[in-house]
Parts: sequence; C-alpha cells; structure tokens
Amino acid sequence: MYQYSRLFGTARVPTENGCHIGQDPDAKHIVVLCHGQFYWFDVLDDNSDLIMTEKDVSINLQTIVDDAQQTPIQEAAKGALGVLSTENRKVWSGLRDVMTRDEGSNNADCLGIVDSALFILCLDYTEPASGAELCGNMLCGTSQVEKGVQIGTCTNRWYDKLQIIVCKNGSAGINFEHTGVDGHTVLRFASDLYTDTILRFARTINGQAPSLWASTSPDPSKRDPDSFGDVSTTPHKLEWDMVPELSIALRFAETRLADLIQQNEFATLDFAAYGKNFMTGMGFSPDAFVQMAFQAAYYGLYGRVECTYEPAMTKVYLHGRTEAVRSVTPESVDFVQTFWAENPPQQKVDALRKACQQHTANTRECAKAQGCDRHLYALFSVWQKALDEDGAEAASSTGMSSNGYSSPIDGSSERDPASAVGSPGRNSLMSVDGDEDHSVRSNGNRARGNSSPSRGQNHNMPLLFADSGWDKLNNTIISTSNCGNPSLRHFGFGPTSGDGFGIGYIIKDEGISICASSKHRQTKRFVDALESYLLEIRRVLRLTQRRGTSPKASRVREASATRPKPASRLKSRGRVIKAHEPGKKTPGTMTPADESAAVSDDEGLGGCKFFYCSKWR
Repeated sequence: MYQYSRLFGTARVPTENGCHIGQDPDAKHIVVLCHGQFYWFDVLDDNSDLIMTEKDVSINLQTIVDDAQQTPIQEAAKGALGVLSTENRKVWSGLRDVMTRDEGSNNADCLGIVDSALFILCLDYTEPASGAELCGNMLCGTSQVEKGVQIGTCTNRWYDKLQIIVCKNGSAGINFEHTGVDGHTVLRFASDLYTDTILRFARTINGQAPSLWASTSPDPSKRDPDSFGDVSTTPHKLEWDMVPELSIALRFAETRLADLIQQNEFATLDFAAYGKNFMTGMGFSPDAFVQMAFQAAYYGLYGRVECTYEPAMTKVYLHGRTEAVRSVTPESVDFVQTFWAENPPQQKVDALRKACQQHTANTRECAKAQGCDRHLYALFSVWQKALDEDGAEAASSTGMSSNGYSSPIDGSSERDPASAVGSPGRNSLMSVDGDEDHSVRSNGNRARGNSSPSRGQNHNMPLLFADSGWDKLNNTIISTSNCGNPSLRHFGFGPTSGDGFGIGYIIKDEGISICASSKHRQTKRFVDALESYLLEIRRVLRLTQRRGTSPKASRVREASATRPKPASRLKSRGRVIKAHEPGKKTPGTMTPADESAAVSDDEGLGGCKFFYCSKWR
C-alpha cells in the first residue's frame, strides 16, 4: 500500500548526487500542458474534497485550449520547458539550480507549482490512427519539425511526474515516473478510473447502483461558497523567464530528444486468435506461455537466446518493489531448440510444458523475494558503499573530491551507463579466452578501487562482479512486463538496452495485446514472427490434444451422438441440422473427440527456416 502514497503530489527531483522523490501532501492543484504551455488551477480544498463539478473542469480545460491556441506553436515551442525533463539528470539538476537560485523568483515559483501538482494533464492535438502511433505518442510523444522548430507532442510533456495524456480524438493514456511506483500501482489507478466511469454511468440509469468509493466528496454545486477556503479555480498560465541559459539548454535538449525519438520504433500486435482461456484450457500458465513465445520468436529470427527480464511483484513485503524473473532456463533453451527442429508435435508440446512449469516455479520464488538479481545488487552496493566511504576519507586528507556517485579515483569508477544497476563498464575487465585480470586497472598503472594511493590500500573488485556474466545479466536484451486488465488497450515501454526490445503485454480472455519497441531493430518483423509462432503453437497443440480435453467443450455432444434414439416423442421432434458440407463438421457440431482428431486450418511451419518471413492473418 505504501506505493499508493507516491502517486499524487509527487515528483522525481534531480540533484547533484542523484535523484530524490519530492512529495507535497497538501497538494490541491493540477497542471495542464497544452501546446507546450503550462496552466494550473485548484481542484481540491483543504479537506481533499472536490471543489469543482465535471462541467466546471470541462469549462476550464476548454478555456486553456482556446488560450493555448492563440500562441503560434512555433513560439510556444521556445518556452516548452518540459523538454528539459528528458535531459541527463545531472544536466537537468544544474538547470533547476539556475531556475531556483533566486528564491521567490518567477521561475522558482513556477517550478514549485509544477513539482507539487497532483499530476500533469497533457492535452495533445494529435489523433493517433493506429496502435503503434498511439503507443509512440504515449511513450515519448511525436517529433515533427517545421522550419527548424519542433512542434510535435514531445514538447508537451513533463516526465518527472505522473502524466495523464489525452489526444484530440479522445485516445487517452498514462505516462508515469517509475522511480517511486511500479506498473501495477498505476494500473490500479487506471482500472479504478475505468470502473468508476462504468458505475457512474450505471447510476444515471439506476440511482441505487453501487459506488467504488467508501466515501465521496459532498456535491460542489450544493456547498456553501465560504466552505471552499483559499482556492483558485480559475486557470492560471505559467510564463517562464527564458534566461539565456534556459534557451540554449532547451534548444540542445530538444535536438537530443528528437534524435532519441527517431532512433526508436514501436510496433503493436492485437492478437485475437486466442487468449487466456485457451492457454489455461491447455493446462498452461498464461504468463509462462507468452514468455516462451518471446523466446521462440527471438530464436526463430536470430538462432540464439538472450538475457530476458520479467518483473515479479514483491508487494507482500513492506516497501517491496520487484524481483527479476529470468525467462531463459535450460528448459526454455531446450524448448526453442526442440520447436525449431524437425521433431514430432508431442515432443514439442512436452518441451513447452516443461519450460512453462519451470518459469512458473521461478516466478513463485521471485514473488517471495528469492531471486538472485536484487540480492546480487545489494552485495554490489555494499562493496560500492565501502569504496565510496574510503574514497571520501582519503579525499578529506588529500584534498581530492568525490562526485557523489563513486569512488574519487581518476574522476570516478567507470560504470556502464547502459546498465540499470550500475555494473562496471564492459571495458573494465580484461577477459580473453577465459583468462581474467581480477584486479581492474585504471590508467594502466593502479588497481581501480584503490581509494587512497597514499595509504597503499588496494580494493580489488570482488571476483563475482568482475565476471563477464555479471555484465551479461545486466544487459537485458528482451525486457518484458505483463501489466494489464480490461481497462487498458496497450501497455509498453522503451528498450532497456541499445540492442534490445522492450515488450509490454496484456493477456486477455480471448486475445493478447503486445507493444514492442526497439532501437534500430526489426521491431515489426519481430512482432510478425511472434504472431506466426502463436498460430503455429496452437496448431501443434491441437494436433496433440487428447480426447475430452477441449478447453471450452463438454462431453454432452459426444454422449448425445452415442445415445439410442430417444423414446420420447417430444425429444425426437424437429429436423436434425447437419453441417453444410457433406463429410465436414463445423466447430459448433464437433465433439471433443472430433476436435482433437481434426487437422487445424493453420498452415504448418514445423522447423521451417523461413518462419520469420511469414505473415499470418
């Protein structure tokens, strides 16, 4: 429950020595972004009761849209400071210092209003026409440059806070700051909004329909005006003082952001052939089934397996976050190799079942905080802390200074910027043909980690973290997350590795929604390969399906077919309807035995090496 307190009135604030979560428990206002311009107004009173009706909020939003449109978008882009929240955290920290160096200044006050807002509402002028366009807009915004000026929706964001994004065509999404909360926490927020919308509609038909909330705010339209207190419901526009440092930084930040957007691509798959019901009916865990699909699709394209990550929730513990489920196991490797070889269908299914069972067992262990990743990172952090403490002590005696991130040796200990957990840089370890230099060197003359040359101490990196496997573990090629329910159409995120994929998926009763992203990879091709595999494995499962195990059928038809002619006159009344084509039974008239024996309509792929170029519809 702790994470729910970090949803609203919260901001990720960068500092010179890292970021911290800033919270304002007394927040009463929201910030609205439109065409890169900032507006705010109060929505709660001191008792956290609503002070505005839906109609009042609608009028405010329309007023904001009308005002924002009066400023040419090219001019508005010059003051779209939300772009700075995409900068390197240390750069952004320095720029915030520029904005707040004069306490009580306009920029300092405006920044405080944004940081303390309940959330950010982004009103976009775009109308995404496809799932890929929708996901791209929600993840990073659009990049559209006209006459050298960025006018895309990427300027209409503030990534340090929870953002609710609404497009012109009504498409809506949530982009959230991940430091303080996990995906399922925000999912609960989204599902509550969805549920409350349905229930409120139901109450317009039946006033006795239940409410989602244990208590509700009094009707703002019936309250005494004096009861609202010191609130401001009229929209206010925040106008920044664009000092030269901010103008220059904004120009460079926008260029960097546009580069990142152009480097990333998104592809979506709304797989409707089957979903959770089919998987469970076949005796598989739906999540494990889909995880093996990712493994098989990647292996079918590249002929190898790669480091894969899936989060497991550990919320049963106080302040619990996630543990890493590693989808690649000996069983999963055996499955993908078996699937892509010329093997009988039953052998493929048996290998899939073993791989799914092992993945399910690993997930259960990780949910109990019994995984390896967080434990190893804790050990690494302990070593790094000792290194930093020794370095700080040495710095105080030698006049050296530490940057707050690592030991003060030769500027810093070289961490891999692509590593999510701060593993040592790839070039920090010499490993050739299995021969390891266990003392990582800096400048070729001194062991890295030696916090005090004058003392002659030598802090060698523990061999565990000098192993190449540590770097491989922290370079996730296939980063996945299952987060969804009927309230969501898609869920996604960017790749965590420059040569990897970011895959967000939602398993529904009768379908699977997948959003994949990557940098300079064949994202659409990977999604097509995934779709092909899902259809092929259904065909294989149907070929091996045993009598009476159909997931959705009972044996009543089978019993009816073998039962003697009914003696009752009424039971025999009427003409029996047969299949339209002689000798062919339709799914509605097939018994479980018929279904298990029938050959699937899906074309077989088996071990075909051209699997990746097939496209199934």
